[in-house]
Amino acid sequence: MSVISNFDWLGLIGHFLLLSLMAVGGALSTAPEMHRRLVGHEAWLSDTDFNASIAIGQAAPGPNMLFVALVGWHIGLNAAGGQLSSGVAWVGAFTGATLAMLGMLIPSCVLTFVASRWGHHNRDKRGVRAFKQGMAPVVVALLVSTGWLMSAAHSGEPQAWRLWVLSLLVMLIVWRTQVHLLWLLGAGALAGALGWI
Repeated sequence: MSVISNFDWLGLIGHFLLLSLMAVGGALSTAPEMHRRLVGHEAWLSDTDFNASIAIGQAAPGPNMLFVALVGWHIGLNAAGGQLSSGVAWVGAFTGATLAMLGMLIPSCVLTFVASRWGHHNRDKRGVRAFKQGMAPVVVALLVSTGWLMSAAHSGEPQAWRLWVLSLLVMLIVWRTQVHLLWLLGAGALAGALGWI
């Protein structure tokens, strides 16, 4: 893992500030770009830490954005040496989590507030309706790319084909049925616990 300087902390929050404005469809849709920068370019995280952050954030009750705090936590923890045995490690972990969450929340909250007020006021205009309809495929494509990224991280494993089959099956179920997503998450957790994937 790379050492993180004070300038890098500013770069981290700046990256999350920009990602926040691209988070159409939720924070999870920005996971491929997060991975590219934080794992591939900066090497602040390993693939394992990144995927574990997403998995824990999605399994935990609450908003799916929790994974952003976990990504920041892992970055701060890695910057402090990787062990929560000292005060420095705790400060680093909390700093990373706080910067990541603030960076992800502030721009999108302000933009959402302003845009929703404007959109509600102009909801009957043709351009507003067209924009809403046109964003649906973009959101789907961003979420599919996140699924692809998470499945591809395990492509070298002997049983990786099971992840691809499960990903395709879940995509078809979501597309063709009204099954609630929590049932699918529970089924995935059960399959993992039983060692099927």
